[in-house]
Amino acid sequence: MRTSPAVALQSEAPRLVLASASPARRAVLAAAGLRFEVATAAVDEDAIKASARAEGIRPSDAALLLAEAKARRVAARDPEALVIGADQILVCEGRWFDKPADLEAARAQLRTLRGRTHELVTAVACWRQGERVWQHVAVPRLVMRDFSEAFLDAYLACEGEAVTGSVGAYRLEGLGVQLFSRIAGEHAAILGLPLLPLLEFLRGHGVLLR
Repeated sequence: MRTSPAVALQSEAPRLVLASASPARRAVLAAAGLRFEVATAAVDEDAIKASARAEGIRPSDAALLLAEAKARRVAARDPEALVIGADQILVCEGRWFDKPADLEAARAQLRTLRGRTHELVTAVACWRQGERVWQHVAVPRLVMRDFSEAFLDAYLACEGEAVTGSVGAYRLEGLGVQLFSRIAGEHAAILGLPLLPLLEFLRGHGVLLR
């Protein structure tokens, strides 16, 4: 029987657990051939963000707080696993953005971002046996073009409620790419998980072959 690429490249232990319900993050890991489980963490993200804003914490540190909270919560239930937590904050001209509540909120958010540059501050943290073993923050920069109202109407009609699942009200892996004139940064990080640094850590940690 031929060994699958995932089995050939990845060790049996430790098990990988993704502490995220994000379909995009699952797709990123799966496309890289990793074997992993998914376990969501009940974390009050709004409270963590509000506290970080009130304390004047930088977006990069706030994103790490969120990623660590997810990984730590799942790792407490499964200490032998290597748990991956991730989170993302969109920042435009000093303002933090959350996922839009509905289509009208998405429309307003896209109008605000239109013609401007924003950053997707994307953090990942790995926990095992009660401690953080690695963390990383990537900051892709995206320039949203000055699209027309007709385009915005058509875009929202095509994408529908799917835009409410993204902090930027767009899916770069789909029609959302048409919103942009320039993008700088790793594609996987824009989707929510800095993959290349994570893979390098996993190789150094003995999870993947070097």
